[in-house]
Amino acid sequence: MTEERSTVAAEADLADDSVARGQHRWGRRLLPRDEPAWARAAVLALAAVAALVYARGAGNYLEIYYAAAVRSMSMSWHNFFFASFDPAGTVTLDKLPGAFWVQALSVRLFGVHAWALVLPQAVEGVLTVLVSFHALRRLAGPVAGIVAAAIFVASPAVATLNRGNISDTLMILLVALAADSMVTAVIEDRFRSVLLAGVWVGLAFQAKMLEAWLVLPALALVYVVAAPSSWRRRCLGVGALGVVTIVVSLSWMTAVSATPATHRPYVDGSHDNSIFGQVFVYNGFGRVDEQSPDQILTKSIGLEIGNGTSPPAAWNRLLTGSLGLDTGWLLPASLVVLVAGLLARRKEPRTDLLRASLLLWGGWLVAFFVVFSLTSTINPYYTAALTPAVGGLLATGFVLAWRQRRGLPARLTVAGAVLATVGYALWVLPDSATGLPAWLKPAVISLGLLAACSVVLSGRRAASTPLHLGAFVTALVAVGMAPTVATASVVAERLGPFDTPFQQPVVTNYIRQFFIATPAAAAATLPTLEEARNGATYLMAVQTSVLAATFIYHSGLEVLPIGGFTGTVPEPSLSRLQSMIEDNDFHLVLQSPTTTDPRLVWIAHHCFDVGDRKGAGPPSSALDIAVYYCLPGSVGPSP
Repeated sequence: MTEERSTVAAEADLADDSVARGQHRWGRRLLPRDEPAWARAAVLALAAVAALVYARGAGNYLEIYYAAAVRSMSMSWHNFFFASFDPAGTVTLDKLPGAFWVQALSVRLFGVHAWALVLPQAVEGVLTVLVSFHALRRLAGPVAGIVAAAIFVASPAVATLNRGNISDTLMILLVALAADSMVTAVIEDRFRSVLLAGVWVGLAFQAKMLEAWLVLPALALVYVVAAPSSWRRRCLGVGALGVVTIVVSLSWMTAVSATPATHRPYVDGSHDNSIFGQVFVYNGFGRVDEQSPDQILTKSIGLEIGNGTSPPAAWNRLLTGSLGLDTGWLLPASLVVLVAGLLARRKEPRTDLLRASLLLWGGWLVAFFVVFSLTSTINPYYTAALTPAVGGLLATGFVLAWRQRRGLPARLTVAGAVLATVGYALWVLPDSATGLPAWLKPAVISLGLLAACSVVLSGRRAASTPLHLGAFVTALVAVGMAPTVATASVVAERLGPFDTPFQQPVVTNYIRQFFIATPAAAAATLPTLEEARNGATYLMAVQTSVLAATFIYHSGLEVLPIGGFTGTVPEPSLSRLQSMIEDNDFHLVLQSPTTTDPRLVWIAHHCFDVGDRKGAGPPSSALDIAVYYCLPGSVGPSP
C-alpha cells in the first residue's frame, strides 16, 4: 500500500499538485486560482467559442413536442412537477422531465421565446467544456485538459444538440460531473466523492433515463482498479455508488406513483398509467427489439418523424451514414488510443492515473457504443454522449505519446491513428452536401500525410526541438480538421439537433419544412380555430400529442391530445370524450381519416364531417387530416 500511495503521488505531478483539495466553490474547482495562466486563458477561450457555437443562430427550429410541454409546465406548478404535456394536465410528456424543468424555469423567467428554451442547453454545453477540462487536468495534466475541452467544442454532434431544446445536453453534463467526482475519489481517496458520483448519475437519469446508467460500469471499473484504498473499501464504494444512483434515480418516479391517478396527468408511454412502464419499457428495453415511438406514431397517423437517415442496428452503425457524419470522425483514433494505451501501461502499478483515465473514458465509450449499435432506432444527436469519452481518450493518448516520443512504437501509433482518422474522413465525406467546402478533402489528405510523416521522422531529432513539438501539434490539427469544419458548417448553415453536418440538401429542406413551416402554418390558423371554438372550454381535440403540440406552443390554450404521443394510449377514454362533448369542452376534432382507433371512429360517426384538409400536417409529410365538429347531442351521417 505504501508503494501504491507513492505511485499516486508521483502520477499526481501530471495533474499539478497545486490543486486546492479543500476548495468547494464550483468556480474555483473548475478553474482553480493557481491554474497555469496559459491553461486558464486557453480553457476560457474554448468556453467562449463554445458559447458562440451553441448560441449563434440557435433556436432556428425547435422540437415542437418538447417546446409545447415546456410551455404547459411553465403555466402552473402542478403541471411543472408532474411534467404535464398539455395545459389542462391530461397526459404527461413521454419522457422524464429533468431537463425540461430547467427549460420551464427559463420560460417562466424570460417568457415564451425560442431562445429561452435553447438557453439552458447552451449554458449546460459550456459547463461541460469546463468539467471536461477539470477531469482530464487532474488525471493527465493541463495539456490533456485543454485537448479534451477542444475536442468537445469541435464535435459537430455536440454542436447540433446544444443548439436545440433536447434533454441529452443536461444528461451529458451530469454524467461528466459524475466522472469528475470519481476522478476525485480515485486521486484523493474520498468516499463521499463516490456517493456524489451516484447523485450526479441519478440526476442524469431524470434527464435521459436508462441512458444515464450506461456510465456506471466505467465509474465502477476505474474505482475498483485505481482507488488507493483496500479491496473491501473499494467494493463497498461500488455498492454505495449503485445504491445512491438507484435511490436518486427513482425518487421522482416513486413520488408520481404514490400520487393517486385522479390527482395527476395520465403517464404517456404506458398503457397502465405507470411511470415505471414509461421509463423501463417504452423508453427502455422496448427500444432494443421493438418499434420505436416514432414508428408507432407513423403507423397510427401516417406522420413521418425525423429525417429517416439513421442507419439500421449493426456493429458499424455509428461509423456510417448520418451517424458517421455526426460523431464518427474520431472513433477510429479513440479505439487505437484505448488499445495501445492499455498495452503501454499494463506493467504500471494499480493506481496509475493514466491507465485510470483510459479505463474511465474507454469504459464510457464502449458502453455507449455497444448500446447505440444495438437499439432499434436512434436519433443522430444521441451520439453526442460519446464525445466526452472520445475527448478523454485522445487527450490521454496525446500525453502518453508525448512521454514516449523517443520510442518508435509510440510515434508509429500516433501516425497510425492519424492515418486511420484521415482515411475514415475521406470515406464518410460525401462528394457534395450542405455546407461542405470543396477544399476539405484535399486539405485533410495533405495535412494527414504531413502529420504522419512528421511524427515518424521527428524521432531523429532531440526531444525538445520545435520540430518535434510541431509534429505532434500537426497531428492534433490533422485529426481534428474534419469535425471542426463540420461544426463550423453547423453554425454557418444554422442547423439544429435533427440535422447532421454535410447532409444532403433534400434532407436539410425536409427538416426545415417540418420544424419551421409547420409551426408557422399552425400559428396562422389560430384566429380561424378561435372563431370555430364558439365558447368551448378547449380550443379543440386532436389525435396524438404531436398534432396538438404546435397549437399549444403558439397559443398556450388547451388542445386535448387523444392517445398521447403515439396516439395509442387509452387516455382520454371514449366515455370521457363523450362526456366532454356533452359538457361543451370542445367542438373541433382533428384526426387521421383512416384511423381505426375506436374513440376516433366514434367521433367520425357521431360528429359532423366538415371535410378533409389535404396537407394540414407538415408540408413534406403529405398528411391528410379529417376535421369534425361535435355538438352536445349531435349525430352526423350514419356509418
